Amino acid sequence: GFGTLDELFETLTLVQTRKMPRIPVVMYHREYWDGLIDFEKLAREGVVDYEDLDLFRFAETPEEAWQLIATTNGLT
Repeated sequence: GFGTLDELFETLTLVQTRKMPRIPVVMYHREYWDGLIDFEKLAREGVVDYEDLDLFRFAETPEEAWQLIATTNGLT
């Protein structure tokens, strides 16, 4: 719900502004998120920079999510 979206955007904002260290932000099931938020449009409209779209990744399986987390944290 709104709380989840608030936490997502709060985390992305803190990482974007370097007020917290970069952490792996992995969103599960890209089709769901693309239907909910048009991230590309945010960049096209200049609301965020295109480079900000690199602050998060999408995963389709638990294994893929773990791989993204592990790689980001130097565990692989």
